[in-house]
Amino acid sequence: MTAYPKQTRPAGEATAFAGLHHADEPLLLPNAWDCASARALAAQGFPGVATTSLGVAAAAGLPDGEAATREETLRLAFALRAEPFLVSVDAEGGFSEDPDEVAEFARELYAVGVVGINLEDGLGPADRHAAKIAAVKDAVPGLFVNARTDTHWLGDGDVTDTVARLDAYRQAGADGVFVPGLTDLRQIATLVRRVHAPLNVLYSPDGPSVPHLAEAGVRRISLGSLLYRRALGAALEAAAEIRAGRTPAGPTPPYEEVARQAAPQVAPEVAAPSVAAQILPRVVPSGAGGG
Repeated sequence: MTAYPKQTRPAGEATAFAGLHHADEPLLLPNAWDCASARALAAQGFPGVATTSLGVAAAAGLPDGEAATREETLRLAFALRAEPFLVSVDAEGGFSEDPDEVAEFARELYAVGVVGINLEDGLGPADRHAAKIAAVKDAVPGLFVNARTDTHWLGDGDVTDTVARLDAYRQAGADGVFVPGLTDLRQIATLVRRVHAPLNVLYSPDGPSVPHLAEAGVRRISLGSLLYRRALGAALEAAAEIRAGRTPAGPTPPYEEVARQAAPQVAPEVAAPSVAAQILPRVVPSGAGGG
């Protein structure tokens, strides 16, 4: 396991990230899978960028949702440590069933500058997930914990169970709650009324628009793996167009721009050359590829 130098962000940045969940407009949080995608999204004016566990896993050739990408997730967080934008991490279920181990991972994330963590219950026991949340908040009080329940992603969408789980996670210390797969505006409005924490939902192209979600009281809208999957779809479409003798449509960032966004940006006072040499070759993709 790699030991990463500490780069904790100022406390005001963690507070600012929490404040984005209480602004006039919901926080629209895009999810990146590497340095280039994170920096490109931030360059579009998004104040915060999250990671996508699917994108990180796919780039590493590892399964998503099976606690296989702990090191890859931490490595990406470290690579983004000096960025001017706020970083939140999708940590699946914390990469362990042991609350103390989950808390240790959260401590490592916070130490390299992460301001938020997303923890999912995978529809396992609610008390076990609540214990993870409590352990994280005890270890790193300043880290924004977004507690996800999979009642609508893996379960049957039972509203009573959803509310009970979210209440338990909130009481354990969660700063926000996340219900991916929930697209019914009436149910969303019900959760907003009954759960006393900022509600996060996953944007779906087939679901309500951002303005409609805002009207329903949603405070955070995540894009999840959508951007990664769209990028993959665009690559397949471009390859098919070229094979058919046509010029691909749509924007293509210049090579130099992507290379610049992918390049390591190391603050000399943060990482000694020996540490940078150990870590960065595994962070920076080779060649012209961006993912």
